[in-house]
Amino acid sequence: MAKIKYYYDTDTCQYKRIQTSKSDVIINLLGFLIVSTIFGLGIGWLYTYNFPSQKELNLVEENRQLLNQYNVLNKEISQAGEMLATLQDRDDKLYRAVFEAEPMSSEIRKGGTGGSDQYKEIANSPTRHKDLIVGTFKKLDLLKRRMYVQTKSYDELVTLAKNKNEMMASIPAIYPISKKKMIRFASGFGMRVHPIYKVRKMHTGVDLTAKTGTPIYSSGDGVVVKAAWSGGYGKMVVVDHGYGYKTRYAHMSKFKVKKGDKIKRGNLLGHVGTTGTSTSPHLHYEVLHNERQINPVNYFFNDLTPAEYDELLDVAAQDRQSLGGGY
Repeated sequence: MAKIKYYYDTDTCQYKRIQTSKSDVIINLLGFLIVSTIFGLGIGWLYTYNFPSQKELNLVEENRQLLNQYNVLNKEISQAGEMLATLQDRDDKLYRAVFEAEPMSSEIRKGGTGGSDQYKEIANSPTRHKDLIVGTFKKLDLLKRRMYVQTKSYDELVTLAKNKNEMMASIPAIYPISKKKMIRFASGFGMRVHPIYKVRKMHTGVDLTAKTGTPIYSSGDGVVVKAAWSGGYGKMVVVDHGYGYKTRYAHMSKFKVKKGDKIKRGNLLGHVGTTGTSTSPHLHYEVLHNERQINPVNYFFNDLTPAEYDELLDVAAQDRQSLGGGY
């Protein structure tokens, strides 16, 4: 039975019964429900916060592990980037310098940029930590582009190394006559007295005396472009070594090669003689670069120690009469 409530009316000095309307009941009921709901939610939040379910605990642990894995991955990417930067620096300052190649610009090293919509799907997804995921993908893409550019640089260096080896094998680098069979270094490069005309003229090679029949060898890899009589040079062989280099071997007694033969450094070209304008058996030897005669002494580096090279420079500089040819 509902409890009846009264109130005291001061005007009439009487107790009167309180009349409760339906709207008052509804309002009171709603207020009670709202307060109860708020109170219940608060109690539920406090309980959940202090006593999470096993599923929530599993999700928290999974997020923690994922974050740890991200940190490890990010550290690995950074270390890989540092290692690649070291390789790039060594590539530009050492390897490319050795092979006389221009360093790569920083723009080329970056390998371009990815498309603006490349990560749109991830960025628009409800995935948690999507900013971290997108950032990681960007770092990986940049690292892959830089690695690709570096591999192309190494491909170029391999080609340059191969060409360098070929060039080093082609450039004249040895005595064309065995030092054991050479009698003496007779005359050097420069102004010398002509053996026939007895006037000073430019001597465009060096004269190496040896007995007739002494073997003459190619001082570098190349192709024979001439093996014939050539005026004051007598019997002469010319070898084109490529890279702008040629060598001439004059006053030979006989040939062992013909025009068009491909030869290697140390291959037999012919033998010492005294043909053409020559006063005694010797080899007149010339080195040309881009069709200009240069001092052959500078191209005996494979055969000489530093001390022997200095001694040779002194001998070559002496103002001796040449034995013929090369004028």
